[in-house]
Amino acid sequence: MNRSELAPGSSAASSVRASPAPVGYQQELRRGVGSFASFAAGFSFVSILTTVFQLFGLGFGLGGAAFFWTWPLVFVGQMLVALCFAELAARWPISGAVYQWSSRLAGTTVGWFTGWIMIIGQILTVAAAAIAAQAVLPGIWSGFQIVGGPHADPSVVSPTGAHNAVLLGCLLLVITTVVNILGVRQMAAATSIGVTIEIVGVIALVLVLFFLPERSPQVVTHHTGWAGHGGYTGAFLASSLMAAYVMVGFDSAGELAEETHNPRRTTPRTILRALITSGIGGALLILSGLMAARSLTDGNLAAGGLSWVLTDRLGGVLGRLLLCCVAVAVFACTLAVQTSGARMIYSMAREGALPFHRHLSKVSARTGTPITTSIVVGVGAAVALLVNIRQSAIFTALSSLCIAMLYLAYLGVTLPLLVTRLRSGGTGRLADGVDETGRPLFSLGRWGIAVTTLAVLYQAGMTINLLWPRAEIYDVTGGTWWLRWSALLFIGLSLAVGAAYFLASRLHRRIELTHVPRTHIEPPAEAVAEPA
Repeated sequence: MNRSELAPGSSAASSVRASPAPVGYQQELRRGVGSFASFAAGFSFVSILTTVFQLFGLGFGLGGAAFFWTWPLVFVGQMLVALCFAELAARWPISGAVYQWSSRLAGTTVGWFTGWIMIIGQILTVAAAAIAAQAVLPGIWSGFQIVGGPHADPSVVSPTGAHNAVLLGCLLLVITTVVNILGVRQMAAATSIGVTIEIVGVIALVLVLFFLPERSPQVVTHHTGWAGHGGYTGAFLASSLMAAYVMVGFDSAGELAEETHNPRRTTPRTILRALITSGIGGALLILSGLMAARSLTDGNLAAGGLSWVLTDRLGGVLGRLLLCCVAVAVFACTLAVQTSGARMIYSMAREGALPFHRHLSKVSARTGTPITTSIVVGVGAAVALLVNIRQSAIFTALSSLCIAMLYLAYLGVTLPLLVTRLRSGGTGRLADGVDETGRPLFSLGRWGIAVTTLAVLYQAGMTINLLWPRAEIYDVTGGTWWLRWSALLFIGLSLAVGAAYFLASRLHRRIELTHVPRTHIEPPAEAVAEPA
């Protein structure tokens, strides 16, 4: 079919064939996503209210108050990645962003495995996001603790809490799947409303907690609350799981590029805004929680996290009202992650790169959305929850595993991008172009090589850190060797299954990417005319 444009001086992948037609993909998805909704997609995936509340206790329990410093470290690393993604999003504004970018930079074999890992990681992330309902809903009303009754232990690392988390997570997945099926406008509206409530909630929480300090901001310079043994470095690295889990998914705006108005201009900016807003808001939320907690040493903060701080300091009524904002954020986060995963599957299926691709690539004429892929992601996430229904390690293990897979998929983009930059004659620049308004595309210019190199080094180091077989992450019950090594075993199995399908289907010869111009080209008049 068609050939993708690569950066000047780089060699094109053999599996991307040339064609003189510059028209790109036929528009099947409906453009119903504006600038704020595009920002909301990335911000909802990150969802600091969801993920900070979900993992604050774990981060504090592993690293004490000084675990705060993992936040700016991860933020800087992910900002390097986001800058790379913003540049690619301007040049290839396509659904299935990570798969498409990787394929066009390194060929469809590398791109396919990147997309394969991304799909599995996104499905697991949907499951992990849905689990967050357990960290919030029982705190709002004890009746949400269905398993064991209102007086049962709601902690997600307890048997009753883990079981109830699976139940609430599956119910939430039913709701988000229905919203995704209804259409992109409904999804965008729900996400935008959720983000608005989340931003208001973050501001309110930070202000309230800062006005109820028990200690000064200097608390973050101490290990207060750390109950570990041996050196602190290992504990600090383990506690970075919290920040690493929160600050992913900013690329979701790229997944919705084909449904976004003026995507070459809008998407790069919303990718960066989503991460920057989340980084600032999350840092203030963590700091205010550490300052306002009544005690850092009685075990309540590690066990109950920020939910305990709210209900303890603000009382039942106000604390529960603010927790309702968190519950809305959990819904918006799960919805955004599911939408992103559905678009990834759709994009790969459109290329004939997945089993049952003819069904998975269909777009509903009524809703303008790929309904089947939304259902597949929802069912896949529910299965991931149900197979772990009696496993109290599901919370930490699933969180670390899904984020490690996303980091691997991101590395499948940034590493080929670095190679492409190095082959560009030493300039490190990608091809220039213009957006829908005629302005130059977002570009890192001469800083491209340096930024991408640092991004690759950061991602490689954090991936090793996330996959490290720590008992406190993967085997909280102790003594089960396969749980401790479950992340590496699962990723190895996923790659083996993917390789078997890839080779059996001869995808290295079959996948052909459709040409997408690296700059905005006005469509012919007849293409934009209103139908009679």
